[in-house]
Amino acid sequence: METTVRKKRSISTMLDPAIVLPAIGSAFVKLDPRTLIKNPIMFVLEVVSVLTTIIFVRDVIEGGHDLAFTFQIIVWLWFTVLFANFAEAIAEGRGKAQADALRQQRTETQAKLMSGAGKNFKLVPGTSLAVGDVVLVEAGDTIPSDGEVIEGIASVNESAITGESAPVIRESGGDRSAVTGGTQVLSDWIVVRISAAQGSTFLDRMIRLVEGAERQKTPNEIALNILLAGLTIIFVFATATIPSYAAYAGGTISVVVLVALFVTLIPTTIGALLSAIGIAGMDRLVRFNVLAMSGRAVEAAGDVDTLLLDKTGTITLGNRQATEFLPLTGVSEAELADAAQLSSLADETPEGRSIVVLAKTKYGLRGREVADVKARFIPFTAQSRMSGVETEESSIRKGAVDAVIRYVNSLGAASLSAGSAAQALRPAISTETAREIKAITDAISKSGGTPLAVAKDGKLLGAIHLKDIVKGGIRERFAELRRMGIRTVMITGDNPMTAAAIAAEAGVDDFLAQATPEDKLRLIRDEQAKGKLVAMCGDGTNDAPALAQADVGVAMNTGTVAAREAGNMIDLDSNPTKLIEIVEIGKQLLMTRGALTTFSIANDVAKYFAIIPAMFLAFYPQLQALNVMNLGSPQSAILSAIIFNALIIIALIPLALKGVAYRPIGAGPLLRRNLLIYGLGGVLIPFVGIKAIDIAVNALHLV
Repeated sequence: METTVRKKRSISTMLDPAIVLPAIGSAFVKLDPRTLIKNPIMFVLEVVSVLTTIIFVRDVIEGGHDLAFTFQIIVWLWFTVLFANFAEAIAEGRGKAQADALRQQRTETQAKLMSGAGKNFKLVPGTSLAVGDVVLVEAGDTIPSDGEVIEGIASVNESAITGESAPVIRESGGDRSAVTGGTQVLSDWIVVRISAAQGSTFLDRMIRLVEGAERQKTPNEIALNILLAGLTIIFVFATATIPSYAAYAGGTISVVVLVALFVTLIPTTIGALLSAIGIAGMDRLVRFNVLAMSGRAVEAAGDVDTLLLDKTGTITLGNRQATEFLPLTGVSEAELADAAQLSSLADETPEGRSIVVLAKTKYGLRGREVADVKARFIPFTAQSRMSGVETEESSIRKGAVDAVIRYVNSLGAASLSAGSAAQALRPAISTETAREIKAITDAISKSGGTPLAVAKDGKLLGAIHLKDIVKGGIRERFAELRRMGIRTVMITGDNPMTAAAIAAEAGVDDFLAQATPEDKLRLIRDEQAKGKLVAMCGDGTNDAPALAQADVGVAMNTGTVAAREAGNMIDLDSNPTKLIEIVEIGKQLLMTRGALTTFSIANDVAKYFAIIPAMFLAFYPQLQALNVMNLGSPQSAILSAIIFNALIIIALIPLALKGVAYRPIGAGPLLRRNLLIYGLGGVLIPFVGIKAIDIAVNALHLV
């Protein structure tokens, strides 16, 4: 549904007068040789257009012949250059329209610059803030510049940059601390440390990028430009030698006809559309709410061989759910459920809430209020890897299995060392109990779940089964990537057994368990050492090294400043699954460029059958056999070929901007499909088009 809406919006913008009309004016502005020289083929075409125009003026003054024919050729030569400029201007115009909308979000704000202790501040212009300044932003305030939350928590409206109206939470610490200038705090307050100087904020960079002001040509684009320039030079020499052959045959060929031959020989179609294809590729990403820092990143996405995906939130829904209570021998399920629920009353994580709900729905345990149980809750810490509750009657712990076992054993050891068996809560865990809990937790791990152990008063009660819910349809998407020749690797902090089960359920090709930042970096470097292009996504500071190392590093907009600076793409919606769509858009860019290059070269071949017999028929009557289109006259053949050469550029602009329809197929089938559709189509369409134009030219007596 979303894809359909985006396609409709993309098509409608091509017909938007607000974009088309300025593009017409921009097409004339781009005639400036200093601008046009960036496109070698169009620059050469402008040079020969100027040359033929000068010759035409001279012939008008001196009273030359065939002035009407010459004038029409010159007009269509200029149209060819203008149509190429128009294609580029349309592509740029779509980005400029979005940039104008972004500029409206950039306002002059008053910043609450903090000084001294507490919440003391003074009002200063937002433009005067420097990197490192600390500002207070309260409900209703606009965040004055990019920064990182160092204190507080607030809901923020980021629709200015994401287009999504739902507010998001920004808080100090963790991976949701980065804030963007121009967004607005809706509730509560935050203290922000400024991380970007004026003029280099995220919004400023975004405006420059979508306008195309910072777009640099990619390596493949540069290589294709060099090839096209080389072909142009070859055809310059080929055309320059023709007058001598004509003189040898006892005739002459006018400069205008030579120019017409030259223009049909060189690959003007792809030369005219190449820049528009590149700009449109980045624009498609922007419209998909992904900001590419360079065209190289978009292109690299199309060539990705290995895709690294974080498990939580990408492959799974991200919120593990309690599905089962598994008690040890001698312990009832109800007893385990009661202890688990009591220890989770103050646990606001999705996992904790799911334990409370499961105990209530499966065992009828009513939801108790925290105040009613007169409890002291023990928060979870990374060091203890447990949480719990202390009441007047009991002591309960819930957490990682090995951590809870160590806790129970430590209680037993402490009581034994005290020398009073009567006061001992429980002895250390017996061998039978250790064996039983291991069997339970191993079974949970093998099924792809995560086990949590529960202990009450120093006695191990059993385990809770937390299950990662794999997203619907994700297996089919990975199968598509496999057909494209892309290897998928799931990255997770889970143990290898749990990781293997989830990887099998999701259908990924490989996994990296218990991953550290160093492990991620090592995996990327190993893949790159094999000649692979690697893509990954991340949002935390610990992901920054891997994002910087990856060929395509997609940082989440909700992530830290370090992550956003390290990646070469930023997902404004912070949706990790977009990595798959980014690869598809990159491949679509490469497919579009390849398809139109194939079409351009093939359609040049067909034009030769129109113009070469027309030029040399007087010298070599045998060439009449090549006039397979049965064109009316040599002059109408030349004029028809030049008109078609110009009009085909306009006809292909929608395809260049929208892109070739993406299909997840391998390189071999893709090549065959391109040759069949765009190769064969590129040969046949000019035969039909030039013949139709020739009929019209002769019917209107234009020659």
